[in-house]
Amino acid sequence: MVRASANQQNPKPLELGAKLLCRWRDTYRTCEVIERKIDEDTGEWQYYVHYEGFNRRLDEWVPLDRFDLGSVSEEGKMTRTSKRKFDHEEHEEEGELDLATLKEHEEATKVKNINRIVFGKFQMETWYFSPYPKETARADVLYFCEFDLNYFTRREQLERYLNTKCKRFHPPGDEVYREKKGDNYISIFEVDPSYQRIFCENLCLLAKLFLDHKTLYYDVEPFLFYIITEVDCNGAHMVGYFSKEKHSSEEYNLACILTLPCYQRKGYGKLMIAFSYELSRREGKLGTPERPISDLGLVSYRSYWVYALLEILHKHRGSISIAELSDMTKFRADDIVKTLQAFNLIRYFGGQHSIYVSPKTLETYYTNAKPNWVINPNGVSPNYKPYSERTKHKPSGS
Repeated sequence: MVRASANQQNPKPLELGAKLLCRWRDTYRTCEVIERKIDEDTGEWQYYVHYEGFNRRLDEWVPLDRFDLGSVSEEGKMTRTSKRKFDHEEHEEEGELDLATLKEHEEATKVKNINRIVFGKFQMETWYFSPYPKETARADVLYFCEFDLNYFTRREQLERYLNTKCKRFHPPGDEVYREKKGDNYISIFEVDPSYQRIFCENLCLLAKLFLDHKTLYYDVEPFLFYIITEVDCNGAHMVGYFSKEKHSSEEYNLACILTLPCYQRKGYGKLMIAFSYELSRREGKLGTPERPISDLGLVSYRSYWVYALLEILHKHRGSISIAELSDMTKFRADDIVKTLQAFNLIRYFGGQHSIYVSPKTLETYYTNAKPNWVINPNGVSPNYKPYSERTKHKPSGS
């Protein structure tokens, strides 16, 4: 196939909604043109594209010479079959969100407004739109104080702030967990927006850069936020966080979870999940994550659930019921059943369903898992009390 060069281009810009091939890494993939703009430096058109079948986190701005201009259709539309396939791939993970809501959300957030952030010693590419104030709209990069989450559009502003105003070396709130890991410590801080509202709002804005369908960024009052950090001689550096409702009628013990991209694939997601169940255990309740669960969140949860269940099943002798597993783990029964089904751990024998663990499954998901996310109950602060206990004697509205 002969690719058309930029010199052969039609003077008219590509239409919004056009479907054509675009170079992605070392191949060409079908994409849709979502938005366009003129580059102020080159005077050339830039196009914001979504690659068919890919998550929106890979959407990006590309120049004209990345396209195969001979592949664009006259109408720029997908066939009905392709459209149905696209809708299924794009939205099958979203669970309870209806298609109309998803479409409205995607239209409002279709173009990333911040391309990169500088956070501590790391620079990260963002994944999604986040509703930062208009004064940041033209900033390609945002610079963050990693301790209080104040943000700036220029590096010199951040440096001046760190040198003259910021006196923090850890997140605000109470340290509720500490455990030694190698030469450093892992610490978790509980932050209540009743006392640290600005921090929590800034945290939600930051999280939205990496979570597609997160909508909470201003109504933070009903939640508690748990910030996980790596602690060294320079302070407690935020790795990620999870939030949970102060009062949940649905047994939700986790509302939103994020590990920053620079710390992913190190077990921190499952560490936060494990801590959320430790909190449920101390509250004497079952727990489950709020729905819908993101694609990355579901991967972490299934990995955590299956390991915890196999740890019990490996050591247990005799029969055991789903209710008993639920009581031992504080997992909700339907989460246990779906996990057993997902890993083919339920078999039909003698007219009834039974739990069956094959040697290969045990080896893959338990013996060789080598978790670095196990919560040590002794690492929880001796002064910690569940939120329900702290507030049950307070008058209403206090």
